[in-house]
Amino acid sequence: MRSLRLVRLPAVRALLAQVAALLPTAALAYMFDLLGLGLTLLSAVLLQGFVAMLITWKIGLASWWRIIQLLFPLALLAATALQLPPVLFLVVFVVLLGWYWSTFRTQVPYFPSNLAVWRAVVELMPPRPGVRVIDIGSGLGGMTMHLAQARPDAQCFGIELAPVPYFYSKWRARLTGSHATFIHGDYDKLDFGEYDIVFAYLSPAVMPALFDKAKKEMKIGSLLASYEFAVPAFKPDKTIHTTEGGPPLYIWVF
Repeated sequence: MRSLRLVRLPAVRALLAQVAALLPTAALAYMFDLLGLGLTLLSAVLLQGFVAMLITWKIGLASWWRIIQLLFPLALLAATALQLPPVLFLVVFVVLLGWYWSTFRTQVPYFPSNLAVWRAVVELMPPRPGVRVIDIGSGLGGMTMHLAQARPDAQCFGIELAPVPYFYSKWRARLTGSHATFIHGDYDKLDFGEYDIVFAYLSPAVMPALFDKAKKEMKIGSLLASYEFAVPAFKPDKTIHTTEGGPPLYIWVF
């Protein structure tokens, strides 16, 4: 069962698409050779990427995976041609692992919000002391620290799964004397009922599940705020445009 869940992950399916593309790419290369149109190494690599892109489209992965699949073999060829030292790949892998951690599983990349959004959330906060607000996927902690500064009477939290952004935000708060609290973990393990406002800037892939969790757990009168990404099946109670021409901030009241 666990192996089946692993295979369903987009990153794993993308890797399997590259593997699956090897055989048809080899067959096409052989056909070209029979016709006297032998492929260069660059042409073969581009063909591999193109076939992998078609497979990715066929199995229904998100559109950005098609571009990644097309360019991935070319990037490998370029890295080989440059004869980069193996330790460089290890360093890059460790840095990316610390920054993005389980993005391959959660499908939530790093999306930083902006000051206009932070100010809009401050306006949403009830005036009573002790109001509890959490930014799920808090990244480098800028929003949580801004809320804590704007509302010293509030309890402001951020939760982040990737270790590098989490430790950065935690130490940033400590060094600046901010009373913002940062949690290392998965927001899915939280009880949303403990918060008056839950803010999210995640990705379209997780919004339906996030909304289901909010419906089950959030208390009456609490708010779910999502920047840029809506839930198609549920119309927001309020939509705020924080910047002209920018993405909206969607608000649901429970």
